[in-house]
Amino acid sequence: MISARVRGAVVCALALLVSACASGSDPGGSAARSGGTSQGSGDNAVMTSSNVRLVANVPRSAPLNNEMDWNTDLAFQGDYAFVGNFGGFSVYDISDPARPRTVSQVACPAQQNDVSVYGDLLILSVDEPRSDAGCGSDEDTRAWEGLRIFDISDKARPTYVSSVATECGSHTHTMVPQGETLYVYVSSPGGEADSATCTPEHQVIQVVEIPVKDPRSARVVARPDIFPERQKGSGGCHDITAYPEKKLAAAACFGDGVLLDISDPVNPKVLQQIRDETNFQIWHSATFNNDATKVVFSDELGGGGAPTCDRDTPRTKGANAIYDIVGGRLERRGYFKMPREQQKDENCVAHNGSLVPVPGKDVMVQAWYQGGVSIWDFTDSSAPREIGFFERGPYPDGGDDPVAGSWSAYYYNGYIYSSDIREGLDVISIDDPLTDPAKKVRMDDFNVQTQKSY
Repeated sequence: MISARVRGAVVCALALLVSACASGSDPGGSAARSGGTSQGSGDNAVMTSSNVRLVANVPRSAPLNNEMDWNTDLAFQGDYAFVGNFGGFSVYDISDPARPRTVSQVACPAQQNDVSVYGDLLILSVDEPRSDAGCGSDEDTRAWEGLRIFDISDKARPTYVSSVATECGSHTHTMVPQGETLYVYVSSPGGEADSATCTPEHQVIQVVEIPVKDPRSARVVARPDIFPERQKGSGGCHDITAYPEKKLAAAACFGDGVLLDISDPVNPKVLQQIRDETNFQIWHSATFNNDATKVVFSDELGGGGAPTCDRDTPRTKGANAIYDIVGGRLERRGYFKMPREQQKDENCVAHNGSLVPVPGKDVMVQAWYQGGVSIWDFTDSSAPREIGFFERGPYPDGGDDPVAGSWSAYYYNGYIYSSDIREGLDVISIDDPLTDPAKKVRMDDFNVQTQKSY
């Protein structure tokens, strides 16, 4: 989801974009809320495809269950899942996926607290100015934003270690490990006039160096200008996905998709920059397939707060675009959008997802906010298809801010884990001949923006 500093402009652009394009849209309602199995009752009942089942749900709980304590991103290590939240983060024991157990919760408020883990370190992205870097900071003085670093060697008692201030904060971040040094790409929008933390001269990305054995000495070591011809302060990157084994990264930079050479992680080099002004509004995230011959870019049309999975929005907008990498160049092959029409009060758009590790196939699981979770096959890049889904009905108490649903949905060691903004942590299973081989793939850890081969 985009930050408050760019949301207003996006909403205005959304209205213009949809009205201009709706006349040529595919209604996309042919699969609306049909062919599924209901679990529970009422507007918020769970509905799934016949091959998908809700295994467990852990509701948000104090101190991370206030109105604006939204669940955000996910990371995994061993038998643990880490869930970001606008109020801090939670650690869950998932050794028995059917009975997840809360190990600890850390109150450390900020937008948006996207989380990643590496060894004994946990990193949070802070994308709002606060009085200082500590967890007791407030919003009264807008003096600091960036990365917070925690020691998670004791999962029951995470401790704050240090922080790194970054220009325009950190909307998301991406780890690129190299020996005893952890490089972190910081993505953030910008810039802002008269801001102490986000000046108009803000570069697109920043590189933070974290010595694994001395995280207190973490610092910004580079501000690579990957768009030398782009006006300063005209945007930024939303997400960067690194594939260190392949020495590649794919960056979703609001108006652009970018393929990068990260052979030298401190000095990433642009291999190709692409645009899709007809269909994409906010280049939100990127996912390589396992052999790095494809990239899926997603479009967060409306910034995550709009109902774009309706019959009035074209099927190529708020969707995924599948690109093949041919001779080192990105070539677009097709689009995918989850096929069930959502209601006008359900925010729905392509959001965070990961590969389902099926050898020899290209399969993804993906969050769509109130559109739920979709599992889809893009082995044929030009003819992607959904193979399973999970969703709830409209959030019943949205009030003036009805944002709800799955923020992130990732596959980890046999199960899908969905971070639901308001409903908590969902554990979901899929039993299907296509995806069953993925159950044999075991991972020691998983951070979706740092891909590893399987």
